[in-house]
Amino acid sequence: MTEQPRRRPRWGVETGLRTAAIWATVSELVAERQRELGRPLRVLDLGGGTGGLAVPLAQAGQEVIVVDPSPDALAALRRRAEDAGVGDTLRSTQGDADDLRTILKARVDLVCLHGTLEVVDHPKATLRRIAEVVVPGGHLSLVTSQRLAAVLARALAGQFAQARTALDSPDGRYGTADPLPRRFDQSEIEALVTHAGFIVLRSHGIRLFSDLVPSIYLDSDSERAALIDLETAVATHPEFAVLGQIGSALHVVARRHN
Repeated sequence: MTEQPRRRPRWGVETGLRTAAIWATVSELVAERQRELGRPLRVLDLGGGTGGLAVPLAQAGQEVIVVDPSPDALAALRRRAEDAGVGDTLRSTQGDADDLRTILKARVDLVCLHGTLEVVDHPKATLRRIAEVVVPGGHLSLVTSQRLAAVLARALAGQFAQARTALDSPDGRYGTADPLPRRFDQSEIEALVTHAGFIVLRSHGIRLFSDLVPSIYLDSDSERAALIDLETAVATHPEFAVLGQIGSALHVVARRHN
């Protein structure tokens, strides 16, 4: 039987609705720091799962290690890394924030913590463990779910009681059926990051519209590109920056104190 070729993904990290804005910010930061340091960056992707961000960073020449508690996710990451030609350079290991000082051979220049802080047991302690392994002047890229987005989504779905619960609950959840352990407000996240020893450089909402627009309107590359462009423009517009609070996620970029 003839082996069928692997099907390539319809779009990648640079053009995916859930990843384009994050990648644009992270890749810009990495390129700037690499010029300053004159060498590839040491990058830790904590909770990096199957390598959606780690593999492109490794392809760009950075030294990347993924630490994730899931053996299944790490197995998928290794397959993805092999397919991308970075299987020999991208490291991965099972663990969590409490294991970092044992796992890492040296401090890192950048930590990516994307979609992880809302599911860890102790967010404040996780950020402290991260700060311990970042070089002075190094950076943190943090992406986490926002409360107000859940309120809006529940209200638009006609679940008004759930929307009110998400608005009032300390953890930003809409009830026992909510799949996330917690969501954050922008001020809360910035305070946690600052308390851990970082200086917030950028903080803006992402996926303002993409989780709300019906997929029927996003069937072509041009339609997806137009939506990504709109979201970027709104998130960075000086008059509409407040709209970032309705984005499904918040992207914070911070620098470790020298």
